[in-house]
Amino acid sequence: MALENRPSRIILVRHGESEGNVDDTVYETVPDHALSLTDRGIRQAAATGQRLRDLLDGESVMVYASPYIRSKQTIEALDLGVGLDDVRFEPRLREQDWANFQDPADVAAQKARRDEYGHFYYRFTQGESGSDVYDRVSTFLESMFRNFETHSAPRNLLIVTHGLTMRLFCMRWFHWSVEYFEALRNPANGAVVVLELQADFRYRLARPFNQWDRDYVPSARERSSWR
Repeated sequence: MALENRPSRIILVRHGESEGNVDDTVYETVPDHALSLTDRGIRQAAATGQRLRDLLDGESVMVYASPYIRSKQTIEALDLGVGLDDVRFEPRLREQDWANFQDPADVAAQKARRDEYGHFYYRFTQGESGSDVYDRVSTFLESMFRNFETHSAPRNLLIVTHGLTMRLFCMRWFHWSVEYFEALRNPANGAVVVLELQADFRYRLARPFNQWDRDYVPSARERSSWR
């Protein structure tokens, strides 16, 4: 990819609050991919859309997104002038798979085991580990780069996806360690993470992720990922 064709910004957005964020029993009867936004989630996405319109200031934008219903509803609520027909829905940007229809008690027990084992390596029964998501995000990045090889590449790239996927995207992009990944919090519903192109053609985070584990000290490479 020609350096001058790199977008000025790569913007990651987490979907608004979904039904599963407020009531985990819904997973017993509704597939994860079919969960909708709550009214609060729609308001969150609409507020995020205003922030993005101010940031983009009329510049061109290409949108990639998870194909889940809550991501599509988030895009509509963002109101950026990009219709769903113009969005590149990418299954590799989906949420971490935990199972098909889920037993909330079993998932809660597995989450407790995951906290002991590690979020990156623990694989949910009938589902994925964080490392599995990392692998598919890596292949997505390869495809994404190929789409920037033309002079008509947009000035901004927007990716609407899920909290863990956002964290793993940045882990892969900046070559963070597993330990640093484990020390970070997922972005909140409707949160925006911005990677900004610098004069040296590298990207930096406009601000770092929130770190829950204050005992972990980021390495020099990890600190260099934000301005």
